[in-house]
Amino acid sequence: MDFLRPASWEEALAAKAEHPTAVPIAGGTDVMVEINFDHRRPEYLLDLNRVGELTDWEVGEDSVRLGASVPYTQIMEHLRGELPGLALASHTVASPQIRNRGGVGGNLGTASPAGDAHPALLAAGAEVEVESVRGSRRIPIDAFYTGVKRNALAADELIRAVHVKKADGPQQYSKVGTRNAMVIAVCAFGLALHPETRTVRTGIGSAAPTPIRARAAEEFLNAALEEGGFWDNGKIITPSVAKQFADLCAASCNPIDDVRGTASYRRHAVGIMARRTLTWTWESYRGTAATTEGAA
Repeated sequence: MDFLRPASWEEALAAKAEHPTAVPIAGGTDVMVEINFDHRRPEYLLDLNRVGELTDWEVGEDSVRLGASVPYTQIMEHLRGELPGLALASHTVASPQIRNRGGVGGNLGTASPAGDAHPALLAAGAEVEVESVRGSRRIPIDAFYTGVKRNALAADELIRAVHVKKADGPQQYSKVGTRNAMVIAVCAFGLALHPETRTVRTGIGSAAPTPIRARAAEEFLNAALEEGGFWDNGKIITPSVAKQFADLCAASCNPIDDVRGTASYRRHAVGIMARRTLTWTWESYRGTAATTEGAA
């Protein structure tokens, strides 16, 4: 196994172009596990730790640009207001040591359906900035996951950054695991309210071959909130609407039985998380709306 160690982004792109099978490594929290268990034996490892710009982030007017290697700890400490769902997801990642090393780019590169960041990125609405010596492009998060641990990257492309829309409403994240730390998700669920567009987005992890959105559930809830005037009147969402939303979220899953849980349990748990996160986010929205009204 050869070790490539570029000193700049340009050198990294050149190395990837010359060795398309090279596996990028930054935090190493996914790659090293696969290597240690002999699940993967790449010909080349492409170390990106000397590419400093990958650990930078920038808060813009509408979105946050996260370098691919920004550690989860930094998201938790500095971007909780702009990216609340992703910050909550970051809290559930493994241990403090791994949160200090791992980043969203690694989750995206591995594209495991159990990656903790995926549901939050899907719910928030993100774009993945990728680049090669041929140029750069942005891939919408909905088009990024192409199969089990497969993504839309070309062989010579590297993930440079992730662009995540700043929260314009409450966001939540929930995860079920077999213990409280250092655990791969049995299933996970992210939910984001977008009052500006009067829409709701979801993200589901570890309950299908890829991270997914519960699109039928989103369409149902969007229609129910609009028809009932909920965005304007701030009323409590009725139990029947919450139950239907939860049932549709569960139905959108296509899980498997494995050592962490059964398919039926995963569907059930996703439904529970969907109902709870909807309750939490809507209560937060109602509280914000009431405060805004009072101030006016």
